[in-house]
Amino acid sequence: MAESKTSDLKSFFSPALVRRLASDIERADPTFPGEAFETDACSGLQRLELLERGRHLCGALRRHLPQEYPRAIELLLRSLGAPHARDELLGGGMAPFFYLPHVLFVAEYGLEHFELSLRAQYELTQRFSAELSIRYYIAQDPERTLAALLQWTGDKSAHVRRLASEGTRLRLPWAMRVRWLDEHPERVLALLEQLKDDPTSLVRRSVANNLNDLGKVHPALLASTCARWLEGASRERRALVEHALRSAVKRGEPAALALLGYGAKPAVAVEAVRCQPARVPIGSRATLQFVLRSTGRRAQELLVDLAVHFIKASGRATPKVFKLKRVTLPAGAELELSARISLAVHSTRKPQPGKHAVEVLVNGLPFPAGSFLVVAQASAESGASRSGKSPDGARRVARRKTAAARP
Repeated sequence: MAESKTSDLKSFFSPALVRRLASDIERADPTFPGEAFETDACSGLQRLELLERGRHLCGALRRHLPQEYPRAIELLLRSLGAPHARDELLGGGMAPFFYLPHVLFVAEYGLEHFELSLRAQYELTQRFSAELSIRYYIAQDPERTLAALLQWTGDKSAHVRRLASEGTRLRLPWAMRVRWLDEHPERVLALLEQLKDDPTSLVRRSVANNLNDLGKVHPALLASTCARWLEGASRERRALVEHALRSAVKRGEPAALALLGYGAKPAVAVEAVRCQPARVPIGSRATLQFVLRSTGRRAQELLVDLAVHFIKASGRATPKVFKLKRVTLPAGAELELSARISLAVHSTRKPQPGKHAVEVLVNGLPFPAGSFLVVAQASAESGASRSGKSPDGARRVARRKTAAARP
């Protein structure tokens, strides 16, 4: 999740939201002690980060709802608002996060009431997402949970169908790791097979992300699955597979590159490399420019990426790959490319001083492209740089000689 969005969501869990939550429950049951809940839930809230605020509200719910879980969850379900109005999450803003404490409540307190808690998650995922909570149920009772998820792959709600895929990702962000999923990838694939041609992009994106995670643990299985899915694939399925292979492509895995048509060894040279400035203050940006020249006798299909070896707090350098361009490069042609490299400070990534090596990756093959030196943050430059985009926004220079860019 982007830094700015995380910050906004943290503020979203505010005393005003607590009052709204209390009012919703009071409407479902006028005997609910709303004022006591508000006092408890708001105590210490402002000191907490995003997920900690959700857990804090979950704990307050536990202390003020009926102590018997079935009564408590039934009351929460009666207090829910309307489901998502459309088969998408984009553009919904922060509103669905209102139900994060509800989802955490099911994860924390509902494991002894399996059927009731599955029903709760079925309802909650149509308003927020139950991907965090369903993993607790997979870990405790994988067979029953996977049976329910398999049934949900045919549900009329796209948000329920998405849960079958999103909740079984092997590396779901912010979520607990479930060893059973790592050890039984074929069971995850059985769900994805039912969803790979889902009519909604919401579900297909989740399937692609699930496969992308799968490749981090079982790369050969990712490659064989994608090869099979590409046979007779629709345009939508091809796009899904391409998105699923994105991390494997960045890792330079030959099987993934070959599946996308970039498996041939490139006959190119990387020339006229310029990195400006040579000394980059933390919080600022560097610009890399270079010329990609064909040394081959025929046109080549090329996937061009950029690898920046960022220095970590430990002093070690770790490469991060950013997408640049797909091109059809004619024999003898040249293409000038440019990329911006951000050294902005985020809570999840703080740039470190030191020499940062850069490589241009062409069909997964690395070509050295110099380096730049990161130095201590310059106060005059840091404020202006924070609004800049990260290297994910790497773009080519408008001037292009004879190369024909693939759309």
